[in-house]
Amino acid sequence: MRPVAHPPTPGWKAEGIATLQIAAPLALANVLQMLTYAIDVMFIARLGPDELAASALAVALFGLVLWSLQSLTGAVSPIMAAELGARAPALRPVRRAVRMALWLSLLVSVAAIGICLLIGPLMQATGQQPRIAALATDYMWVLVWSCPLMIVAGVQRNFVATLGRPVFATVITALGIGVNALGNYAFIFGNLGAPEMGLPGAGVATFITSIAIVAMYAAAIRLDPRLHRYHIMGFFWRPDWARLAELVRIGTPIAVTVLAEAGVFGAAAFLMGRVGGLELAAHTVALNLAAFAFQVPFGVGQAATIRVGYFYGSRDPDGMGRAGWTGVVLGTGFMVLTAGAMVAMPEAMLALYVDPTDPANAQLTVIATGFLAIAAAFQLSDGVQAVAAGALRGLKDTRVPMWIAIFSYWVPGFGLAAGLGLATPLGGDGVWIGLATGLTFAAVLLLWRWHARERLGLTLRARPAALPAS
Repeated sequence: MRPVAHPPTPGWKAEGIATLQIAAPLALANVLQMLTYAIDVMFIARLGPDELAASALAVALFGLVLWSLQSLTGAVSPIMAAELGARAPALRPVRRAVRMALWLSLLVSVAAIGICLLIGPLMQATGQQPRIAALATDYMWVLVWSCPLMIVAGVQRNFVATLGRPVFATVITALGIGVNALGNYAFIFGNLGAPEMGLPGAGVATFITSIAIVAMYAAAIRLDPRLHRYHIMGFFWRPDWARLAELVRIGTPIAVTVLAEAGVFGAAAFLMGRVGGLELAAHTVALNLAAFAFQVPFGVGQAATIRVGYFYGSRDPDGMGRAGWTGVVLGTGFMVLTAGAMVAMPEAMLALYVDPTDPANAQLTVIATGFLAIAAAFQLSDGVQAVAAGALRGLKDTRVPMWIAIFSYWVPGFGLAAGLGLATPLGGDGVWIGLATGLTFAAVLLLWRWHARERLGLTLRARPAALPAS
């Protein structure tokens, strides 16, 4: 095979522009995805508090399973990026990687459906009220069939983003919001000639939206010449067991990392519930604001995976370093702005969820404002750890970062949250101090690993082998 001539390493300004071109549409798509969930809540809330509580329980389980499995199949992104960096356009290697990621999506969907359908016993084991448990179970039996489609859509999104079309993810997610809102309006309340289904109708709306999103991605891939040339559905029946094993090897630690992080925030909610109901409500509002802000460095981290992966494939250590550090600066810089907003105008931010001027919300506002002050501190840590983890994924380094995440979130993080929250007068503030500590440990350790990447041998990559046709 002839050696591939690679362009020179871009300068800092050029790398910043290249990263932003990928990160901006992905971050916007992430925010729009959160708005999709918010629209579900708006419609379901009109049914009553029991339906809203039931949907929250069902979505908590569904979201955890979905997010972790999308992260597993998301390992296709650094694999594709490395292949493109090594021998662009890398038609066959990329096609094989996407094909096996789609196979993996279908395989793990079986497990996802099985886990989600255990919601009934889970409701009983956690002592939920019988009516809420029944509503959650009925809702899940409809919602769960969206899971395979959403995992497939995640692979499609990684494909278009890595191939330089991240704006497709933004547009398709925005269109999906409209489909979802229309579906909720029709099937929850029986409008537009649809049956009135109540809470299960929201599940139908999600299923229809999932079909629409997969179809829109398929259409975009088919109609865009750059994407269509890969013929990702070609030879779909042919296995590539080595590539499938690589996806599982790289993706499993990513999925476990997601479970570790999501799990500690879920556990924090239970801790906050023991502190008090008002603290739990304030925690929910403040955490939602922090989650919205996180979508930007999360998008920058996704972009860093792709950019670092390109240079990893071309065996360009200077390019890898420049891409990773550019992502860290961009992600952290944005979080400096959000941290400043949380300190300078917390009531304006809280007004997105509650009316701070209403005397009935006075105590909640005071508590949530205190939480936001602590959240301002962990915004910086959250941004650093998200981008550093993304940069390391570009080097296909996921196993050690997984152990860093498990340790950071659950030992100093949850340990301090439980100790300060339940055994000291700090109460809810103590829980948030614990969360901030866990994120800070993760940020420091992941950033150190990224800094030491060459010394640890993470930037070394063997020459790609020639592939047979298909």
